[in-house]
Formats: sequence, structure tokens, C-alpha cells
Amino acid sequence: MQILKNKKILISAGPTWVPIDKVRVITNIFGGTLGLLIAKEAVKQGAKITLLMGPGPYSLFKSKNKKLKVIHFKYFEELYHLMRKEISSKKYDIVIHSAAVADYVPIKFYEGKIKSGKKNLVIKLKPTIKIVDQIKKWDPKIFLVKFKLEVNVSKKELIEKAYKSMLFSNADLMVANDLKHMKGEKQKAFIINRKKEIIYCGEKKEIVKNLLKIIVQNYGK
Repeated sequence: MQILKNKKILISAGPTWVPIDKVRVITNIFGGTLGLLIAKEAVKQGAKITLLMGPGPYSLFKSKNKKLKVIHFKYFEELYHLMRKEISSKKYDIVIHSAAVADYVPIKFYEGKIKSGKKNLVIKLKPTIKIVDQIKKWDPKIFLVKFKLEVNVSKKELIEKAYKSMLFSNADLMVANDLKHMKGEKQKAFIINRKKEIIYCGEKKEIVKNLLKIIVQNYGK
């Protein structure tokens, strides 16, 4: 049974780069594996997917399936403009925003290459725009799935922070993770809806299966 038949879904995955100079960037450790798995499974469930994939292990990934369109990006600014363009088109039913988006960007961009050999190098940062907080402004009818990562917090604290974050962004579902539980396929997560009903998942495949099922259960409500 194709539970997502004809649903149009936009998925973001992977890290974002922010440039320091012409050759250096700030990034993070995430590769986009979960987002790619979600995209592949959603296609099997009948959905039409546009996958925005950041730099990393899958930067060369191409899809031969007509229902899975892949757009590669590298930089935060690229992702921001892609998300705004795609969502503002009003052609999507669902957005799954799993990308590990940069929270800060250097105030100053150095033209060329910063010379080596400096005893000290201070790079001042400023916050980036929270893309996830713009999504419902671009299209209020979108069903939005947000992801939240915390580090070394209790289960109760993780769920409380994730739930508040979901409401703040006007998201419909939240996938909450703690870094200490993200170890390959054994990644643990909690999926939370707006009624604060919680589903625990113990591995990536379980996250994918449950997330798509819960999206169908909550979509349109």
C-alpha cells in the first residue's frame, strides 16, 4: 500500500557550509544519511520527492527515479534561497527539514586566502536566519516536520525543548535527537506531534518507517 501516493514532499538533508575565505568553510559532522533514507522510502510509498542535499558523502548522489529529484547545494545561502523558492511555489504538501543548517556565519568574509602563520586569528560570527522558522510564512498550508538536536540532556529535557521548539516554528511534527544516541544505524530519536504524543525509535530504519506513518496519521488534521 502506497500511503503517500501523489503527495509532493520537499526534503532537505546534509550539512551547510559557510565560507570564511575563498578556500575555507565552517561546517558540521552530519552527512544527510537519514534524509536520503526518508526520501527513498517516501518514493516507495508513492510520493514525489525533491531532495535538497548538502555537501558530504552523498554530494555525487544522482537519482534515476523520476519521482526523486535531487538538487545539490553547498552553502547556507544556497539552501536558504532554494527552500524559499521551492516552498513559495506552493507545489508541495509536506516539508521534511532534516538538514543540519549552520547557526552562525562569519561577520567578515576574507577575499582570497587568509595567510597562514598568524599567532592568533579571531573570526567573529553572527546568527544565520532560521530557515525552519520561515517555512510556514512562505506557505502556511505546508505540513512541516522539524528536527531538533541536543547534546547530553535528559530524555525529559530533550522532549520539552523539542516540543517548545516545534511550537515556536509552527511545525506539525518534531524529530528529537541527542548526539550521544546518534551512532550509525542505532540512532535513537523521539517523534513528537502537536498533541505531545511521543513515539520512540531505536534505529534509523525505524525512524524512517515511523515518521512516514505518523506524517500520514497527522497530515491534514
